[in-house]
Amino acid sequence: MPMHATRLKQRGFNQALEVARLMANDMQIKLDYQSCQRIKYMPPQASLSLKERIKSICGVFNCAQSLQGLNIALVDDVMTTGASLNELAKTLKQAGAAHVECWVIARTLPKPY
Repeated sequence: MPMHATRLKQRGFNQALEVARLMANDMQIKLDYQSCQRIKYMPPQASLSLKERIKSICGVFNCAQSLQGLNIALVDDVMTTGASLNELAKTLKQAGAAHVECWVIARTLPKPY
């Protein structure tokens, strides 16, 4: 999951990238973390509703190169609503990806009503 440069500078590392490095090495698959970028800075979305998250994440990713015919696995550490993963998957498909999967380490549970 790409992290905006501002957020990366604040945090010092991209936790999803660190997980992806281990997975790629263990599975002996190519790791590409430069083809797509997060081009708009978004503050953490923890306090936003699903509807607000979907609206705020729209258009924040860009893929500068063709991904024509590639099968891609997105790696993220935690999935809450899936809005970010869904938006990035759409961006990858628009860049030509044939198949996109989302691999996550943890999934938060919805709040009981």
